[in-house]
Amino acid sequence: MTFNGIHHVTAIAGDAARNRSFYVDVLGLRLVKRTVNFDDPGTWHLYFGDSAGAPGSLITFFPWPHATRGRAGVGDVLRTTFRVPAGSIGFWAHRFVEKGVRHHGVTRRFGDSVIDFEDPDGTLLSLVPFGDAPAPAGEAGATGDGIPPAHAITGIDGVTLLLREAGPTAAILTSVFGFQESSREGAVTRLALGDGAGRSVVDLHVAGNFPGGRLGRGSVHHVAFRAADDAGQVELAARLVRDHGLRPTEQRDRQYFRSIYFREPGGVLFEIATDGPGFAIDEPLAHLGEQLKLPPQYEAHRAQIAAALPSLED
Repeated sequence: MTFNGIHHVTAIAGDAARNRSFYVDVLGLRLVKRTVNFDDPGTWHLYFGDSAGAPGSLITFFPWPHATRGRAGVGDVLRTTFRVPAGSIGFWAHRFVEKGVRHHGVTRRFGDSVIDFEDPDGTLLSLVPFGDAPAPAGEAGATGDGIPPAHAITGIDGVTLLLREAGPTAAILTSVFGFQESSREGAVTRLALGDGAGRSVVDLHVAGNFPGGRLGRGSVHHVAFRAADDAGQVELAARLVRDHGLRPTEQRDRQYFRSIYFREPGGVLFEIATDGPGFAIDEPLAHLGEQLKLPPQYEAHRAQIAAALPSLED
């Protein structure tokens, strides 16, 4: 079966320079693309990931300078968890103290030692070690700001969804994307796809009648799942229609991948994104994220767009 794990997570930030500084200078991720929100070209769309910008390593942001703080509620992505090599939790605990990152010490979740922390906008994040081995082949790692490969973030391990009930969302994840229930812990059901360093997990946290959220700084806008190519995306869309009566949007060209969107039964916005063509389509791999890149429809307005975008420097 083609791997259909998590492709990326997209969230809302406030100050663009502060957002870039945290994910590059603190977490060591690479800014692999600086472009704009294709539906709102006055807003940055910043992509952070491993050294190659591989699908599955990416967290992206729309910085809204004047956005109020978001509030998580049912129908939201509550938390995004990054994968780090085994034995690196102590390194990150020390780094968070050194960098003044709000964090909550080491806890246990589904048998793993996990550090929960927040970015400057309040986005809820975690780090989890992926096993007993060093970073596997194919996981390049994010070694910015002097972070050694033995401790570098290698990708997104999973997300936690806050839901009124788990069943309808679990049905989408299992029958469409191929996840399987792996364990339960209190009010949380874990669904997993793959294993070891290649896994993707989605934790379904049942909150009953907890109120809905409010989109703003620190909120996750959507989570995207992988399709190998257009044909794979068509097949996943067909399963949504045939088995669940859900109708995703038409395909939208995001320059670096092609996307369709739908809102799953629990209220979370899901995207299905193709793996290709990738970020090196408009700039060399060695220079990813160095220049503003625009889709063709906005090139004629480059000067105006560039002048209106907030600086990414502190």
